[in-house]
Amino acid sequence: MSAIESSAAFVGLIDLAADAVGGQTLSCSDDFFAGKENLLKPGRGVFLPDEFTDRGKWMDGWESRRKRHAGHDDCIIKLGIRGYVRAVDIDTNHFLGNHPPYASLEATRAPKGATVDDLQACDWVELIAQSPLRPGSQNLFAVSAGDVAFTHLRLRIYPDGGVARLRVWGSPDPDWTATEVDEETRPHHQDGEVDLASIRNGGLALACSDAFFGPMNNLIAPGRAVNMGGGWETRRKRLPGNDWILVRLGAAGEVSLVEVDTNHFKGNFADRFALRGINAPGAKITDLVSVGAYSSDGPWQTVVLETSLTASHRHFFRDEVRLRGPFTHVRLDIFPDGGVSRLRVWGRRT
Repeated sequence: MSAIESSAAFVGLIDLAADAVGGQTLSCSDDFFAGKENLLKPGRGVFLPDEFTDRGKWMDGWESRRKRHAGHDDCIIKLGIRGYVRAVDIDTNHFLGNHPPYASLEATRAPKGATVDDLQACDWVELIAQSPLRPGSQNLFAVSAGDVAFTHLRLRIYPDGGVARLRVWGSPDPDWTATEVDEETRPHHQDGEVDLASIRNGGLALACSDAFFGPMNNLIAPGRAVNMGGGWETRRKRLPGNDWILVRLGAAGEVSLVEVDTNHFKGNFADRFALRGINAPGAKITDLVSVGAYSSDGPWQTVVLETSLTASHRHFFRDEVRLRGPFTHVRLDIFPDGGVSRLRVWGRRT
């Protein structure tokens, strides 16, 4: 099971700041002992008791030096996905005698390309007032920021110390004009098509049969996975049947192009897949995964018939799309089990 899943999380929300979705630490007042970029990495951080650097103990997090004068440390973060912040985890895992006693969090909305100097001059909204932190713990905070979508955060720690990870849980504010089409996709893509399933556009994995080796939302994350751990992978199936995953689209739309990417999955890729869709706005998860919904005479419609896949390869299907919708949800079936790196559901919002 992945390290991400072993920590407390907020169901139905995504980590807007994770480096896996493009989050970046832009600047900090000090990261003498441990680099600021560690804040947004996967998992909760690890502890290597015998690992040291020429500056002191190696730590998997952001750690500033001991402050010998007035003031406090801070770090500015660019969210990977612009969105509405609902909850925050300031995780001090493994930081025991060196964690910050207090922290606060601010947010702002800035235009694309804003520099650190531009950000310093912005108006910042306080999301979390100065609050005590526990050592070696997930420090969870609910956030009430209304319907304002933010692009950047500023974490302040008082006066200094180490934070292992920062998780910023929320929902995306999609920018449907900023379609990301890479060079390999471009020959298959048509003007006006957007990825309806992308986590950037509000897509969300709701349920699956199994996610032992890779969490559900990896399937619809931005970009291509950097390794096998960046996809969705089920355990080896020892009984009859097949694995599946249910995805709520960011917006209802008509499907015209489907991409199934098995990048990095070689001896363990899904042998075959099928894609189905349903138009059920507001449907409950239990309704969507009920036996009736999965029967051949149920409301699910076949988008792409059961089709073979190959190892570590991007597969594009346009002519194979049988029914276009509109759909609000899709269900990817894989036969019998295995890994899929990414699913892209290109189409037009209705």
